[in-house]
Amino acid sequence: MEVAARPYPYTLVPGHTALVVIDMQRDFIEVGGFGDSLGNDVKRLEAIVPTTAALIDTFRQQGWLVVHTREAHKPDLSDCPPSKIARGNPSLHIGEVGAMGRLLIAGEPGNQIVPALAPIAGEIVIDKPGKGMFWATGIHETLQARGITHLLFAGVTTEVCVQTSMREANDRGYECLLIEDATESYFAHFKAATIEMIAAQGGIVGWVAPLSALTWALAKEPAHV
Repeated sequence: MEVAARPYPYTLVPGHTALVVIDMQRDFIEVGGFGDSLGNDVKRLEAIVPTTAALIDTFRQQGWLVVHTREAHKPDLSDCPPSKIARGNPSLHIGEVGAMGRLLIAGEPGNQIVPALAPIAGEIVIDKPGKGMFWATGIHETLQARGITHLLFAGVTTEVCVQTSMREANDRGYECLLIEDATESYFAHFKAATIEMIAAQGGIVGWVAPLSALTWALAKEPAHV
């Protein structure tokens, strides 16, 4: 099945395609979380929740695999380098107590995926200690075991965890498509620049398309597992 995309049509292979929703967790999306503690306008990220929900629902209707990630650390911070904790000038650091519990700590209220995008039974949820989805998570082996070769990406932020995960996936041989209206950054120009980087030089990292291109392709050629 072909999806209209940049820099040229993306070939989606039913039964071998998964959706990866990166870090749509309360700590990044809601006031009082880690993103807010850095002084960011979290409303920019909250705005993509409806489109991301529609994308997830599309995959669920097709019976395709959905993977959710959360940037999360162990309560004792043993998997979080001190340099990461100290970096920047946030009002609260990783592991400190905010409005939704300890920031970026597994199991805390703020570390949960926003309710509108909550995982359902059968979907994969991984806690990743880094920016990329593959480091120290075992997800590559899980995807290989399921025969996944193609990945669609959504989530936040476009230039950090989404781009890092796409680049990691590209190096592992996955064919990657970013759904551009289901991803966002705290900085509009960062998102725009990242999208251009991904699709540059013949899709050096992957492809980029809006959700409408996927839904149009499915309407034209319904595809199930």
